[in-house]
This record gives sequence, C-alpha cells and structure tokens, in this order.
Amino acid sequence: MKSKTDSRRGFTLMEVMIAVAIFFMAIASVLQLMARGLKMARALQQDVPSPAFIASDLSQIAITNRLEDGGSLSGDFSFLSSKLYDGYTWDAQTYEVSSNGLFQADIIVTGQRENTVVERKMSILLFSPNSGNGALGGRTAFDGPTFGR
Repeated sequence: MKSKTDSRRGFTLMEVMIAVAIFFMAIASVLQLMARGLKMARALQQDVPSPAFIASDLSQIAITNRLEDGGSLSGDFSFLSSKLYDGYTWDAQTYEVSSNGLFQADIIVTGQRENTVVERKMSILLFSPNSGNGALGGRTAFDGPTFGR
C-alpha cells in the first residue's frame, strides 16, 4: 500500500524551460561555429591569390633589409605552385611615409579569370628603422623576395 507521504517526482515547468533554453543556446553556438568554419574554408579555396602572400614577405624584408622610398618589386606566384596561380603577377611599390623609418607598401595582384581581368590591391605599413632619414645613401632597397630560396 502506498503511503500518502510519497510525493510525485519529476521536473517542474521552470526546470524544463531552463534546460531547453540552455540546449538551444548551445545549438546556436555550434551552428555559428560551423558557419564561420565553412566561410573560412571557402576563402581558402579562392582561385585568385591574395596580396597577403606578398605582404608577409615584405614585412620580413623590412626587418632584415633597408627599404627605399620609391622602391619597386614584381614577380609571379610560381613559388607557391607552378600551375596553381598561372598567369597571375604582383607588383609592390614602397613609399617613405615618415622620416623615422615608416614606409607604405602598395601591393597589386593582377591576372585573368574566365576572360576577365582580376585585380586585387592591398596597402600595408612597414617599419624599417635602419631606412629612415635617407639612411640608404642611394643603395637599392631589395634584391627581390625570398620566396622559395
């Protein structure tokens, strides 16, 4: 026989609502992470090379070499793969922004995709303390990028 002191056991409506809210917040977070991951994967599969490839190497050049006002570099993307970005070229121009060794580098990547000329541009600031105040004395800024060397 059951005693009257047994109470019904179970969850209250408030406990269920809190659990459902936590569940949906967790699901929404996971979906946002998946969407962000898919977007990044799509960006990695782009068929136009990014000027950031060149920007990273220019920053290394700024650390190890002296930059020149009006310096110029150009090349192709054969250092990545001979056929991956076939037909794409890049040009970089450096300009002294301040006499304390601050330079601006303008990078332009050009090529053709589906009979359309594609051009991407990027500007970065580089700090090369040994290059400021005419420290070059007429010497050339770069021997070229260090890709694949």
